[in-house]
Amino acid sequence: MGIKFLLTAISIWIWITSWIQLLTASSDGLVRISLKKQPLDLKRINAARITGVGLESNVNDQEADIIYLKNYLDTQYYGQIGIGSPSQSFSVVFDTGSSNLWVPSSKCVVSIPCHFHSKFRARLSSTYTKIGIPCKINYGSGSIFGFFSLDHVKVGDIAVKDQEFIEITREGFLPFLVAKYDGILGLGFQEISVEQATPLWSNMVQQGHVSQKLFSLWLNGDLTSELGGEIVFGGLDWRHFRGDHTYVPVTKGGYWQIEVGDILVENNSTGLCKNGCAAILDSGTPLIAGPTEIVAQINRAIGAEGIVSLECKNVVFKYGYSLWDSLISAVRPEILCVDIGLCSYNGSQHVSGGLKTVVENETRVGSAMGETAVCTFCEMIVFWIQVQLKQQKIKEKVFKHVNQLCENLPNPVGKSFVNCDYIDILPDVTFTIGNKSFPLTPEQYILKVEEGCSTVCVSGFVPLDVPPPRGPLWVLGDRFLSAYHTVFDFGNLRVGFAKAAK
Repeated sequence: MGIKFLLTAISIWIWITSWIQLLTASSDGLVRISLKKQPLDLKRINAARITGVGLESNVNDQEADIIYLKNYLDTQYYGQIGIGSPSQSFSVVFDTGSSNLWVPSSKCVVSIPCHFHSKFRARLSSTYTKIGIPCKINYGSGSIFGFFSLDHVKVGDIAVKDQEFIEITREGFLPFLVAKYDGILGLGFQEISVEQATPLWSNMVQQGHVSQKLFSLWLNGDLTSELGGEIVFGGLDWRHFRGDHTYVPVTKGGYWQIEVGDILVENNSTGLCKNGCAAILDSGTPLIAGPTEIVAQINRAIGAEGIVSLECKNVVFKYGYSLWDSLISAVRPEILCVDIGLCSYNGSQHVSGGLKTVVENETRVGSAMGETAVCTFCEMIVFWIQVQLKQQKIKEKVFKHVNQLCENLPNPVGKSFVNCDYIDILPDVTFTIGNKSFPLTPEQYILKVEEGCSTVCVSGFVPLDVPPPRGPLWVLGDRFLSAYHTVFDFGNLRVGFAKAAK
């Protein structure tokens, strides 16, 4: 009898607790958006850009100039919104590094990418208002074109009325063809908004949809989880972080821009930012971009190399001694790379002009670079060994010289690759923010990309050089934001960081 009573009491307690949680979740004054995660591939990473630029003519406030462009090719996290009445669903990137909302328009008929994404159909919405002002938005790999419209936008369970947004009629670059998201929802400030359109977040505050003038971002660091993360408008969820937040002020309007101090690699100062550098928090890129002077130090410390140098060294490692033995045995140099299967043709005509082929070669599945590039490396290495043999150099010195030549090859787009087997022994990289340390472990700052049957590891650090007075500048993307739960406090113009929950 006692056991039955106990089981009944437990059942009632679970039922009551579930209802309390349900009621609390629906009445806590928060607007929650679950984020999905798009897997990265090597081709998308190699094509990604973060580029320093000058003033942007469509921004009225010259103090809030746009100082960098990106192309969203490597964006991972996105969520659902609705536009119109009845609501039309769209997947969008919640981007703290921009301020406009845009989605493809039903009038986008010429651009191929528009036909693979949801398109807004104004005639189906009873609350639609035409504005019609044309606009253009520049990105790192092209521009998009469209016009302004006005309608209700559904975010979670709330509807933001009369929100300006852009209907895209032409997408100037094809990468959106493979993106799982339809558009971009900017969460930056009005100063950087095209045509000074009021950002959706500002209207959400003005219309009283949130109890607090802030939103928080949690990106799930668990790579095995289907849930990519969550953005919470109007507050924060204690389940998403551990400990207290460290708050620092927004130092310049437009972007969520703060000041960072020294950057440490294995507790050693990198120097340049000891007296402070600007940093923009950008959920629209997984990368961390910063001054070449520091990024080079970081990538050197973690053994990262450019894709061209890395592939060249791989050919030396796998085939160098075989090539040496064949040349010593007087095998004809022009057939060596064919014999070992790296070239499918005979001849060495690509040795002198092969580097351009290497740099421009497209990525293919299963290999970081294409077959033509690997063939070119082989032919260059054969040529280099021949030169050294004529100088009667010993074997060890020859291969030391050849590897140095590989290191000196130019690399496209600044991407650097890391040996996946060494991740566990790589150093932490620490950012100083608000006089506190925010370390990133190798698992947090390196992107692992599945390519065919292999895994490629890419450094999350890329160079971005912005001259004073706007720079030096860092862009802290998802590699940083996934490690630290971030509060964007619009009411107090500050940003808070706490260790993210896993």
